[in-house]
Amino acid sequence: MNFDVIYVDVLHREFLAHTNVEEVVKELTNAIIDATGYTPLKLVDLVIYLANQLLKRWMRKKVAILVDEVFQAIGLDKAEMYTKMLLNIIEYPPEPYENIVIIVATSEGLSRWRIGKHRWAEIMLMWNMSGKGFEELYERIPGPKPSFDEVWRLTSGNPDALSKLYQAEWDVNKVVTELIKSKQLVPSFVARWRKWLELAVENPDHLWSPDVPQELINELIERNLIVCDLYPREHKFWVDEPPPEKDPEIGVGKFVAWQTPLHREAVRIALHA
Repeated sequence: MNFDVIYVDVLHREFLAHTNVEEVVKELTNAIIDATGYTPLKLVDLVIYLANQLLKRWMRKKVAILVDEVFQAIGLDKAEMYTKMLLNIIEYPPEPYENIVIIVATSEGLSRWRIGKHRWAEIMLMWNMSGKGFEELYERIPGPKPSFDEVWRLTSGNPDALSKLYQAEWDVNKVVTELIKSKQLVPSFVARWRKWLELAVENPDHLWSPDVPQELINELIERNLIVCDLYPREHKFWVDEPPPEKDPEIGVGKFVAWQTPLHREAVRIALHA
């Protein structure tokens, strides 16, 4: 579509640049190989600088900026400010342009509400991969593996969960144990919220009750265990395929869903530890 494109994954220090402006590629390359330890923050600032540089090159330019996992790098407290800075590129460009698209993707759930209270962005949810796409990915994995149906029940189409299972040689217990540790499902947390966690393991929509403490909801979202306040399952509200209307087998409710069945299983095991 004749766009110059910059894609930056801030958290994993990766980039792709589809442009003939050599300065853009050079600047991104230098930032990626920077060994000072400040690379994520440098990339965050660099995205805005390079977007402006592309627009200055010539009139009626078409530019697409794609930024992945930026809020984990800069912190939730800066999410609103950074989103506004990106919006300023569109509203106050250094030169006139033909078209510009800026897409920011994040798995940091609380930023949705921080940004959503302003009119700075159009927010859309993205679920896991569709069944067909996920099966194609599954088929590319070499070696012996469980059946596709079993893998789907464990991951609900989440490619990161699939990767973790493969790296653990399909040892579900190992993946669940690592989730318990990484999500800090410690006895004090479990004991404090046991009543609600037990209900949520059986049906995540129990967390939609007005009686549920908001502190618990925020904790579960911050630990990336659930997705809360799901949109209607109409495609216009979602990037790619929406989740099912409700699927107890994989932990999807009408309003709340576990990130994956593995996340739900980690909570279940922690409750009985």
